[in-house]
Amino acid sequence: MLRWTVTFVILAIIAAIFGFGGIAAGAASIAKILFFIFIILFIISLITGRKRI
Repeated sequence: MLRWTVTFVILAIIAAIFGFGGIAAGAASIAKILFFIFIILFIISLITGRKRI
């Protein structure tokens, strides 16, 4: 679960870089939304994730 969250956060950051850089102006708002969604998911997975022994 944590690996998927990290993967999607990285994808959202890459999309944000392209969107904010002017390469894809329409993708900027989508990247912002994805970024915040996956930050929230990342925090939730850190809190509820399994601890390694």
